[in-house]
Amino acid sequence: MTDIETDVREIKESIRVLTEKIDDLLNERESLAMMKLSERSLSTFLDEEPDLYAVSDVRVVYR
Repeated sequence: MTDIETDVREIKESIRVLTEKIDDLLNERESLAMMKLSERSLSTFLDEEPDLYAVSDVRVVYR
């Protein structure tokens, strides 16, 4: 009987770990989707804004 109980505990732990990983992936995907949505919604506004600095304003040019 104890082998079955041990197996059940291991399965429950594995399921818990997998559930946490799935939750983390879903949260990451949701965050990426929100950032993409924010980027798209601000793109028109930012395209119409003038540039603060021009390339000639840069003192050091990195190659």
